[in-house]
Amino acid sequence: MSPAAPRVPWRWLATGRVSRRLVLVVVFVALLLDNMLLTVVVPIVPTFLYITEYEGANRSLAPAQTEPAPPALKAPPFSSVFSYFDNTTLTVSGSTSATELVNGTESSRPLQPPASSPPSPSGCPEGKEFLAKENIRVGLLFASKALVQLVVNPSVGLLTNRIGYHIPMFIGFIIMFLSTVMFAFSGTYTLLFIARALQGIGSSFSSVAGLGMLASVYTDDFERGNAMGIALGGLALGVLIGAPFGSVMYEFVGKSSPFLVLAFLALLDGALQLCILQPSKISPESTRGTPVFTLLRDPYILVAAGALCFSNMGVAMLEPTLPIWMMQTMCSPKWQLGMAFLPASISYLIGTNLFGILANKMGRWLCSLIGMAVVGISLLCVPLAKNIYGLIGPNGGLGFAIGMVDSSMMPIMGYLVDLRHTSVYGTVYAIADVAFCMGFAIGPSTGGAIVRAVGFPWLMVIIGVINIAYAPLCWYLRNPPAKEEKIAILSQECPMQTKSYTTQKTLREFPLADDSDVEAENVE
Repeated sequence: MSPAAPRVPWRWLATGRVSRRLVLVVVFVALLLDNMLLTVVVPIVPTFLYITEYEGANRSLAPAQTEPAPPALKAPPFSSVFSYFDNTTLTVSGSTSATELVNGTESSRPLQPPASSPPSPSGCPEGKEFLAKENIRVGLLFASKALVQLVVNPSVGLLTNRIGYHIPMFIGFIIMFLSTVMFAFSGTYTLLFIARALQGIGSSFSSVAGLGMLASVYTDDFERGNAMGIALGGLALGVLIGAPFGSVMYEFVGKSSPFLVLAFLALLDGALQLCILQPSKISPESTRGTPVFTLLRDPYILVAAGALCFSNMGVAMLEPTLPIWMMQTMCSPKWQLGMAFLPASISYLIGTNLFGILANKMGRWLCSLIGMAVVGISLLCVPLAKNIYGLIGPNGGLGFAIGMVDSSMMPIMGYLVDLRHTSVYGTVYAIADVAFCMGFAIGPSTGGAIVRAVGFPWLMVIIGVINIAYAPLCWYLRNPPAKEEKIAILSQECPMQTKSYTTQKTLREFPLADDSDVEAENVE
């Protein structure tokens, strides 16, 4: 064995640490696992809470009402003889006597309900009032992740400007792993709520650091758009796999199984980050980034952030309310509650990868405008479905349209910072993630209350109309102006790109001779 052989893995690591593609792989995997955990709980939580709280409460009532039965069996012999010959029933502590068991007769007392209410002939779950209240509780649980992420994101954006992207990325992995394990072994609503909130902290570190890292590595606008499309493909794949994977594993294996699988995959992601990113290395930005409040005063950044917020708010409202609506109206089994999101996930995966390339050619503002209009129309069509097959079209259109908006708006955020501010990306992608999280915070938390007040169909009408009304604002992103000081900086850095815009050529007299261009260049 040659002495150079042991050095081969180290050479590979050294090459990988300067490879943009491996950085893209790390961000892709991190977003994949984050969004798998985001959606794997969607079909599990409503049915898990229904079984543990509603049916569990009924089970606890039944033994309490039949507890006097054993003393009746130990009744004195003469009482049982008397009941046998008299062919009547004596009420002893409100329970059936021993003689009734011999006789085959039953007490005249009304029968107690069974431990769990039998399903109705149509197969729908009982406890409609419980399901109506569960809309709000499940919505708040789902929203807790986004609410925490909303608070933490600005701090993470400032942290990445100070210490770089690698350490925050690894911190996100650690917190996500702990959250996943906690989900696996949580048996109450409170513990599930804490696990979901903990996931929000980890997701904030992973998403802000990951997107900022991509924007800093891919400086060309066209390449950045393609890279963002691929990274968002990881997000889409996580959404795609999460809900169906969770529903099938929960139905046939158990509640803990999908979370344990995700915890194992998270460990592999952590090992990949250790090899590629060197998370012990502090690498602050060389230039000071634009303050977050300055970016928030930029109207073009606000328009892009609003598009991200409202387009994702639609699917965020569907996550807690659609499974419960399906349980009430379609009497769907558990595995269908996750499969209902499969068309949206597949079309989102296609949309992000397709329009990561096409959006740069046809105009990202136009992609976003069309996408938001299609989001609104798809949401209006969701309540028209009578079974799970009727959800394929609306959910498919919804996922495809959100893919158009996300793959257009994420690169625009980086482009706006390049054009109008300092090219440091942690803060602007913190704002983008805040907009994303606002949709997933406001959507589930208000969706359950709106459903209880006016019903699921009207909820879809409200959020659908909001998306259609907001879509024309994307027109303002068609040609955003650069700041004057930014134009001066660009003209100093790239003089050859601005040479064709000098006034000498525009003031020449007409008509032009064939060799006038050559003469003009010689004069210059």
